[in-house]
Amino acid sequence: MKISKNCIDACLACLTTCEICITDCVAAGNKECILLCRDCADICALCARFEARGSEFTAGLHALCAEICKACSVECAKHALHHASCKECAEACKKCAAICEELATAKA
Repeated sequence: MKISKNCIDACLACLTTCEICITDCVAAGNKECILLCRDCADICALCARFEARGSEFTAGLHALCAEICKACSVECAKHALHHASCKECAEACKKCAAICEELATAKA
C-alpha cells in the first residue's frame, strides 16, 4: 500500500489548527466549535498514524476523517469573520477533508 505524504501532512496541519482553535474557542465560549474540533483533532491524529504505517484499514478511516473534517470546517466557518483561529481551522479542515475523501474513494 502506497503511503500518502499529502494525507499525513494535511491531517497533522488540521490537528494543529483544531487544537489552536479549541484553545481560542474556550475563551469565546463556542461550545459546538470546541466539540467538533476535539473530534476532528482526534480523527486526524489517528488517520495520520494509520496512513504512516500503511494500515489495511486506512481507506475506511479516510472516509470518516473526511466526514468529520467537513463538519468541523462548516462550524468553524461560522466564526471565521470574528476569530482568525476559526478561519484557519476551517481552511485546514476543508483541505484535509478533500484529500481524505479522494483517498477513500480511490482505495475503496
